Amino acid sequence: MRWGAVIVAAGRGLRLGRPKQFIEIAGVPMVGWSIQTFAAMPQITELVIATEPESVEPMSALAERLAPNLPHRVVRGGELRQDSAREGVMALSEDCDAAFVHDGARPLVTAADVLAGMREVRAGRAALLAEPVVDTIKLVDRDSLIVSATLDRGTLWAAQTPQFALAADLRAAHERGRLDGIAVTDDAALLERIGVSVVVVASTSDNFKVTRPGDVIRAETILSARIVTLSASS
Repeated sequence: MRWGAVIVAAGRGLRLGRPKQFIEIAGVPMVGWSIQTFAAMPQITELVIATEPESVEPMSALAERLAPNLPHRVVRGGELRQDSAREGVMALSEDCDAAFVHDGARPLVTAADVLAGMREVRAGRAALLAEPVVDTIKLVDRDSLIVSATLDRGTLWAAQTPQFALAADLRAAHERGRLDGIAVTDDAALLERIGVSVVVVASTSDNFKVTRPGDVIRAETILSARIVTLSASS
C-alpha cells in the first residue's frame, strides 16, 4: 500500500516555555527526528505536517531540508490536537491507500515499529503503537479525590503514536467526529466510534512523548546513543 504520514506538531509547549517541536535534541529539532525516520521509509509516499500558523514557514523549511525527496506539505493546525490531526489527514492526496498520524513530540519512534503497525492495517482494521501499563491505576472521583476503584492493569495499555488505518477510514472517522461534536485525545478513539477494530502493536523501543524538561534530557541521551551505535556499525 501507498502510505501517507501525518505529523501533528501544533503544540505550544507551555511546560517547556516555547514551541517544543523546534527544541533541538541531539543536534536536530525535535520534530525533525520523525521527519527523517519517515523520509527514509520507501513505503511512505507523502508527508503532511500540521503546525500552528506562525510556524508554517520554518516547518516547511525544516521538511525541505530533512525530507527533500519525499513529497510534503505543511498545513495550519487547529485549536485541539484532534483538529490538527483532522487537517493533516484531510490534506493527504487520494493517492494514499493508508495513513498514520504521529505526534511530533515523540521523536524516538523507530522505522521497525512503524512497519509493524503498518502490517496490521486492512479493511475494517486499524492499529496503534502502545505499551502495557506497569503502574497500578486507580479510578478517582474528580472532586473528592477518593479512590472509587482499582483497575486491572493486565488489561490496560498506554496508547502511543503512530496510529494507523486505511486513509478512507481515517477521513471518515475524523469527519464523523467533527459532525458529532466529539472531542477525543487520539485518532484510534474516532476509528472505534465508526466500528473499525483497532489492534495494539507493542512498541519495541522508547517512544515516549516529550512533555517536561526532564523528557528532553532523556530523549537527548537515547538519541545520542543511537547516533553512536549507528556510526559504529557503518
